[in-house]
Amino acid sequence: MLIHLCTDPAYLFFCSGMTLKGSLVQKIGNAIMEVARNKGSTWWYTPHMAAASRAITERIPLVDILLEVRDARIPLSSACELIKHHSPSSRHIIILNKTDLANHIQLKEWLKYFEEQKCLVFGVNSHNKDNIRELLNFLRARVQELPKIGHGDQTITLMLVGIPNVGKSALANSLHQIGRISAAEKGRLKHAIVSPHPGETKNISGLKIASHPSIYVLDSPGVFPAEILDAEVCSNLALTGAIRDCLVGEVDLAEYFLSIFNLSDEYKKWANLSLSGADDCSELERRQKRQYLTDHTQDFIVNKVRRTLFEAVSSFNGNLRDEEIMSRLIKAEFVVLRDAFNLPPDSDDYVRKVAAKLLNLYRTGRLGHYTLDLAPNNN
Repeated sequence: MLIHLCTDPAYLFFCSGMTLKGSLVQKIGNAIMEVARNKGSTWWYTPHMAAASRAITERIPLVDILLEVRDARIPLSSACELIKHHSPSSRHIIILNKTDLANHIQLKEWLKYFEEQKCLVFGVNSHNKDNIRELLNFLRARVQELPKIGHGDQTITLMLVGIPNVGKSALANSLHQIGRISAAEKGRLKHAIVSPHPGETKNISGLKIASHPSIYVLDSPGVFPAEILDAEVCSNLALTGAIRDCLVGEVDLAEYFLSIFNLSDEYKKWANLSLSGADDCSELERRQKRQYLTDHTQDFIVNKVRRTLFEAVSSFNGNLRDEEIMSRLIKAEFVVLRDAFNLPPDSDDYVRKVAAKLLNLYRTGRLGHYTLDLAPNNN
């Protein structure tokens, strides 16, 4: 059903000439694969993850519908190896989550691709209530198509499966909340643990999302295979936050992001920011801003970062597909971003601090929308 990243002609064309990006992919991929080979690692395929994999495998035959949650930014890289042998059917639905962070054109291409592969697929932003209602209606329709649905009071179970940090728990909570409201049910709402860090869900838990028939969604821990042999997949998982940053290092990941960003068109959307009088404000506003100078999530800081990146890329001369030239630009960007993030000029650790803040803004969609896995050519 799925193609391999390294053999997809469209993807190879996209990567050709990006020598710095290729070097970073190999560096990041090798670091992660080395950790994976170390079976005693506390960060990769731990006994907990192995036990979770067995528990999920045992539960799959018992549930009515399997909801495989993937990250819409990396629809191939985030595929769940545990269920790769399940052929497309009404019992297996691919949920592309975090659509608000993905490139919208590429998202449409991926949805089209999966549909042409005869896969049931749905794109969703788990924090958008209208989007969750649409997903609920979609799931109810799929439940009605199940052979065993009759007129009796039946219980239907759906299970969310996927790799770490694709948003399974957030999706389960949203389905539970909206489903209970839609059914006008009273009682205390349950919550699955949601964290920006991968690997926080420890057990399989059930939440009710509909009545007549009663439908429950099971939230399961994120699981990886024991080994991943593709450096591109490893790099994409790390950049989107599916793998803990400590396995690679925030600086390498931030450089990887900038190697993608500098060759994209996202910064061109900020042209007006660089020319606007965004810094012209009242004395009261200036005093308020001084109170939040270290908070990089504030809008005025984010706009300053955007303006800084726009000016850095648009004023840079040179072939950015050349590794040395791209490296020179990225080093310059780290320097100017230190000022944009209001870090002290004599800070010994400013590179890592800039990297951490930059990754956070990328992962929350504040620096544009990117799809790292390009959709195959559908023609």
